[in-house]
Amino acid sequence: MQDNKDYIEKIEGAERRFVTENVHYQTRAEGEDNQEQSVIEGYAFKFNKTTTIGDWFREEILPGAADDVMLDDVRCLFNHNPNYVLARSIEGKGTLKLELDEVGLKYSYTTPDTSYARDLEENIKLGNVSQSSFGFTIEEQNWVERDGELPLRQIIKLKRLYDVSPVTYPAYQDTSVAKRSLESYQSSCKKEEETTGEKRETLSVFEAQVLINKSEI
Repeated sequence: MQDNKDYIEKIEGAERRFVTENVHYQTRAEGEDNQEQSVIEGYAFKFNKTTTIGDWFREEILPGAADDVMLDDVRCLFNHNPNYVLARSIEGKGTLKLELDEVGLKYSYTTPDTSYARDLEENIKLGNVSQSSFGFTIEEQNWVERDGELPLRQIIKLKRLYDVSPVTYPAYQDTSVAKRSLESYQSSCKKEEETTGEKRETLSVFEAQVLINKSEI
């Protein structure tokens, strides 16, 4: 079987993040016969939770960021590997359930009858696999800078949600896309300072026309 676990990095503009809250296992009575099913669920991401990316910047996802991607063709994969498909949501249907609430984007699926899915279920029960990650691209973003703090990147709108994944080692494998966005913002600010002679110190959270909102990443 070909190893395609790094496919997200091959998608132009795609990024990957993880959440530290546990992936959960439970049983539920589902279907017309109310048979008990093994269900895995967790949060792909949480709103307004600030995460430090490397030593470069902080990042948070704003409420509403995922409103327009709920009908994407989203896969649930183990360790982001497309060879290990756990579930799939097609136009809000399918075997993967995606749900937005006040906390963030929750995902859940019933364990399919495959050997790797059953093995993963057991490892989740044991706590060996306990965290989640998701792959995405950005449509709209905002940068905030304050003295004495790392720049804050606010994700206003996601362009595409590719997958959600229970993961063994949650990590920011590739932050080059986000780093380029930061460098673009800083370059734009420098040009503005040179033109106006004034330094921009703070950008409003909801400033509609910040320098790199909706810019190409």
